[in-house]
Amino acid sequence: MRGSLATVLGFGGAQFLRLASNLVLTRLLVPEAFGLMTLITLLIMGLKLFSDIGIGQSILRSPRGDDQLFLDTAWSLDLIRGAILWVLACVLAVPMANFYDIPQLAQLVPVTATVLLIGGLEPTRVDSATRHLLLGRITAFELFSQFCGIIVMVALAVLTRSVWALVVGQIFASAIRLTLMMRGLPGEPNRFRIDRSAVHELVGFGAWIFVSTVAGYAVSQGDKLVLSKFLSLEMLGIYNIGYFLAAVPVMLGGTLVGRMMIPIYRESPPAESRENFLRLRRFRFLLSGGLIAIGLFLALIGTWLVDLLYDPRYEAAGAVLVLLALAFMPQLITQSYDQIALAMGDSRIFCLVSIARGVLMLACVAVGAALLGLTGAILGQAVAYLLSYPIIAWLARRYDAWDGAHDAVMAAVAAVGAALALWLHANAIAALP
Repeated sequence: MRGSLATVLGFGGAQFLRLASNLVLTRLLVPEAFGLMTLITLLIMGLKLFSDIGIGQSILRSPRGDDQLFLDTAWSLDLIRGAILWVLACVLAVPMANFYDIPQLAQLVPVTATVLLIGGLEPTRVDSATRHLLLGRITAFELFSQFCGIIVMVALAVLTRSVWALVVGQIFASAIRLTLMMRGLPGEPNRFRIDRSAVHELVGFGAWIFVSTVAGYAVSQGDKLVLSKFLSLEMLGIYNIGYFLAAVPVMLGGTLVGRMMIPIYRESPPAESRENFLRLRRFRFLLSGGLIAIGLFLALIGTWLVDLLYDPRYEAAGAVLVLLALAFMPQLITQSYDQIALAMGDSRIFCLVSIARGVLMLACVAVGAALLGLTGAILGQAVAYLLSYPIIAWLARRYDAWDGAHDAVMAAVAAVGAALALWLHANAIAALP
């Protein structure tokens, strides 16, 4: 409960800071600037995910998760990975600029990719604190570094009115975060050293994680991958504003699940006893109920919220917010299931499920965009999440974690709220391209 509270408070603070900065920056910068950052983020996230071997998850679940030699090996691998990713980003910058016919990307991408170098230096003390659910100090450091980055972004936006404000602010926040984590968390400092048995465990577990994160990239970024070729930079920036608001419950759920569920499943496997299963049910109802309540609230007030917060250039983001908030409902219901495979050390099953979800997401979004444009792409996301439910339920049943009663109750609540939101905002949705 302490870990959950720290995570929720940290997430709430982070989203408040993001929203506040978003409201200021959208008045200082044109929508095209946010479209550019969306494209850059697609590449940076893609590089990170396409090279992820699950080092953090390995530390959370491994019996050697508190062994300093194991931790140093994990840190050394991450350091090498960060350097390689930065080089790859520099190599890909020009081809990306040519592909989108935006010459500015050739300069923006290598500079922004500095965050990959900084990320490679992050100490394993962060993962160790998460392993033991000591999340308060991590949360405070993350909020402070984000605040510092926002101050830099806003100051540079006032001075330059350029997308470079977003780039430099992001790098500055990453550097501050690294400094705080290195100096402010307990534990031994990491040293560059490689232990063969640790590498074998990390790579053996992480090989499937690597493939899983590639598929996960398709799930989390498939919409933007498709829409980046269907929409103008201006409309892509507007879509990203709607996505930023609609994804709040998904991001909160992902943060909670990522930090809490592997330790919980590790200590209280649902197959071990009925008591463990019922304990997980209570936690799951609290988690899903809270997330769906937030999502439905955003859907119900979507267009009015955007009209209140943003200037008329971003009006279409309101309908995007409504549709996306509803499309995410199936994901919110099942978000706590798949981590049990990692907690049980079965990264292969987790990988196979992730691949299936990624293929469904790309296919449904592409078909939807081709048939109905932006609206179809958003509806395609909802269809992909619904089609993936039987696969996720199958995974959960393997470990006696599936809870049909929970899923049915949450689905009924989501369906009623979705019908009301669609009725309230029908005209704004119809006006989307």
